[in-house]
Amino acid sequence: VQLQASGGGLVQPGGSLRLSCAASGSISRINTMGWYRQAPGKQREYVATITNGGFTKYADSVKGRFTISRDNAKNTVYLQMNSLKPEDTAVYYCILRTDRGDYWGKGTQVTVSS
Repeated sequence: VQLQASGGGLVQPGGSLRLSCAASGSISRINTMGWYRQAPGKQREYVATITNGGFTKYADSVKGRFTISRDNAKNTVYLQMNSLKPEDTAVYYCILRTDRGDYWGKGTQVTVSS
């Protein structure tokens, strides 16, 4: 199983970005996909997840600003990030959680700065 994330970049405070992560390989139909992030000098933290049935969950720090969605036919998860803040700056990692274990993407950098 491989995960390829894209969509990171540099954005001004208050701006928006959309991350994508496509999974390929032998993937269990029942799974959860999502995002974590790691800022410099900090531990990796949970951002949001979505089950194959569409149940979503968010960290309190991003509720109301970020929206997670997925396309099951494409095994792709998206993270729409609005009203970005400097504290959202981090490397964002996508995750695929299955009954066989967790799979991680390599990460994409998001920098929020004026």
